[in-house]
Amino acid sequence: METHEFKIDNEAYVGQRIDKCLTAFNQDWSRTQIQDMVKEDHVTVNGKLIKSNYKMKQDDVIVVNEPEVVEADIEPENLNLDVYYEDDDVAIVYKPKGMVVHPSAGHRSGTLVNGLMYQMKNLSGINGEVRPGIVHRIDKDTSGLLMVAKNDVAHRNLVEQLMSKTVTRKYTALVHGNIPHDYGTVDAPIGRNTKDRQSMDVVDEGKEAITHFNVLEHFKDYTLIECQLETGRTHQIRVHMKYIGYPIVGDPKYGPKRTIEMGGQALHAGVIGFEHPVTGEYIEREAPLPESFDQVLETLRREQG
Repeated sequence: METHEFKIDNEAYVGQRIDKCLTAFNQDWSRTQIQDMVKEDHVTVNGKLIKSNYKMKQDDVIVVNEPEVVEADIEPENLNLDVYYEDDDVAIVYKPKGMVVHPSAGHRSGTLVNGLMYQMKNLSGINGEVRPGIVHRIDKDTSGLLMVAKNDVAHRNLVEQLMSKTVTRKYTALVHGNIPHDYGTVDAPIGRNTKDRQSMDVVDEGKEAITHFNVLEHFKDYTLIECQLETGRTHQIRVHMKYIGYPIVGDPKYGPKRTIEMGGQALHAGVIGFEHPVTGEYIEREAPLPESFDQVLETLRREQG
């Protein structure tokens, strides 16, 4: 564990949040990384533990005990992941429906990370030993494309792009009901459901969440839409579509009980685009809908005549 000490002796830092302040002191740290260190009690101010929203005062002394990066104790597995782009710094990979992104208590194998560790030599270590290379996630039963960082410099850059809302993320979704307009934006904060901590909901004290959508195709009782994320909250599209009265087909958590059986929500992360963290080149890739999703659409088209 490496210890770093900083003193607030410049008025420019007074009143700033500690996570923002520390990124100025050490550019190797991201705000997400600092927030994680704060949560894990690796950061003190004047000898006391604080929260990541603590605002700096004149002459504050910050001590950061930076934990060492631990080698991931994860078994590499040949899962034949589809790689849509790869170089020395980043990759774009496809996660099938039903696959978990990273290992957890109930999923120690068969995850995207297990497959990445088999297929790629290097992965970033910022997100800890069970999430090497993982910059962002999609739900288990959502299919689609994910960015992967192959070193920590690339990881920090991609996270900053996500935070500045410059990453292109487009999803295709089939929803219940017939949306009467061609375009829409849902701007509603998302947080934990106060009655069910395993679910998310639109709540006044939630984090900013913005989803744009446009209609692709109408069916009798359903609408096919494309959603573009401006923010990336947990279950964002699923929660927002339920909130405006058009829940996603097959969604076991936020959708109606009477729905088309799809083994999970009809939601596909089809397009990802970002600026390469080293070359600055814009990279975008698109993945077609999975066969099961396509089959549902073809059935609806036949029924409609």
